[in-house]
Amino acid sequence: MGFRGFLYWLARLLGDVNAVKKGRVGRRIARRATGKSTGRLFRKIFK
Repeated sequence: MGFRGFLYWLARLLGDVNAVKKGRVGRRIARRATGKSTGRLFRKIFK
């Protein structure tokens, strides 16, 4: 994992912490799952 990967990881972690503080964990989990599945779908389409 390079420097950019570390920054992305840190941003994701801070987003998770922020979601916990605001009580929006379920919403964040749903959005991350949707984003992952959409990314997989697009990867298959444009491969």
